[in-house]
Order: sequence, then C-alpha cells, then structure tokens
Amino acid sequence: MTTERAEADTVAVTIENRIAWVRFNRPEKRNCMSPKLNRQMGKVIEELEFRDDVGVLVLSGEGDAWSAGMDLKEYFRETEAEGLHAIRRSQREAYRWWQRLRWYEKPTIGMINGWCFGGGYGPLYACDIAVAAEDAQFGLSEINWGILPGGGASKVAQELMPLRKAMYHAMMGENLTGKQAAEQGLVTEAVPAAELKARVTAIAEALLKKDANALRATKWAMRRMVEMTYDNAEDYLIRSQEALHSFGGAAARKEATRQFLDEKSFKPGLETFDASKVKG
Repeated sequence: MTTERAEADTVAVTIENRIAWVRFNRPEKRNCMSPKLNRQMGKVIEELEFRDDVGVLVLSGEGDAWSAGMDLKEYFRETEAEGLHAIRRSQREAYRWWQRLRWYEKPTIGMINGWCFGGGYGPLYACDIAVAAEDAQFGLSEINWGILPGGGASKVAQELMPLRKAMYHAMMGENLTGKQAAEQGLVTEAVPAAELKARVTAIAEALLKKDANALRATKWAMRRMVEMTYDNAEDYLIRSQEALHSFGGAAARKEATRQFLDEKSFKPGLETFDASKVKG
C-alpha cells in the first residue's frame, strides 16, 4: 500500500542559477498524471512564469520515469464513475496547463529521463526543446487496450514524426527508445542517461545568455507558423519583428550590431552577443 500524496507534493521544484527544475513527483506511480498533479502543475508553472529569478524551465520526472501518461485508475475508472461533468473537468485541468506551457513566456526544455507514454505526449510537445536519455521509453499503448491515443497524443505524433512512422507508432503500440524517438523527430536529441542532466544544463545555460524578448518572439513564431502558408508566415514574421522592437528588440539589435561591427567581440553564426549590456 502506498500513501496518497497531498496535492502540493505531486510536483517538485528546485531553482538553481535561474533554471527552474520542475519534476512530476509521483515516482511510485511512474509519475502518471492525476487530477491533483495536473492542478498543482498549473499552479506551479503559473507562479514561475514571471519570476525574475527564473529564465528557463526544465520539466522532468522523479525516479525512473518522465510520465507514464494519465493515471488509468483515477481518470478512466474513478472519474468516469462520477459522470461527464467530472471527465470534462479533469480534461480541462490537464489541457489547460499543457496549453499554457506551449505559449510560455520563457524557454522550456523537456528532460525525458525514462518512461513517456500516452498523456505524457501533451507536455512533451509543449516543451520547446526535448532531450531524452537514449534508453528512455516512448509509447502510445492505447491501441493495446482498446482506445485511440487521445488527449492530443495522436496529433503530437503526427505533428512531430513522418506520417508513416507516426501511423506505425500509433497503430502498433510498440515502444520507441529515446534514440529512436530522436531519429524519428519525437524529441530534439538523445544522449546517454549519465549525460542527460549535463546536456540539458548546457542548453539551458546557453538560452540564458540570449535576449529574453527575442527568445519569446522566436518560440511563439515557430509554433504559430506551423499551419501558415509561406506568404502568411512571411508577413507574420515582419509584424512580429516590428512588435519586438517595442519590447526591447530595437535596443538589443543596436547593441548586438555595435558588439559585432565596432567591438568585433562576437560572431553571430558561432555565438550569441552579450545581452547583459543592452540598455533601455
């Protein structure tokens, strides 16, 4: 018998050097998402979003799993027993924080340290960058117990993977290793498990050196353009750059140009400019 965790204990947070390490904290359940966890995750990411001591958010899991998806007992048995209103409420609690994470003000990194199944694909897709351990396991097992991969999971696979690979993944219910997931586009890259945190830390530290306003505009633009035509995307990017100027973009560009042309202190194709010197 395991003791049921208090809602506040379902998510763990550590902030170090402007990196917020947010972890699913139900290791005894392979971090599968419960109504309590989803409510708490919504509170946590909202509280962290505008903190000055947080520049990057990393989402990971305690123990040997990232997230095994939705808790079948709590979602598919207990919630369904309460009726449609309870199902809709629980769906809203989960989808709301996944959506918030997709459009987060700050860069986000998924650090997939183990199992990532079904409902875990929602927050996986929401993270801007995803780095997995090579021996992590990714799966859409829904077909194996008689349903389709819902909650956006099918869309995530179709969006990130080549269609034939996504179709096989969803229809066969076979797992992918982290290395295979990277090869098929489900995650950004895969590294040996022993190197996972170091690699994620290096990415986070690189992001912290970049202009925060430009990063926000870039990540939002990349997501918005998914369903745009080329002409629409071209116009959107022009308007986004104009808007960025009102949020420090003009000052950042002026300072970066000064460092490149006058100081010759950095090369844009190889490194980032020193954003700490931006004035205004």
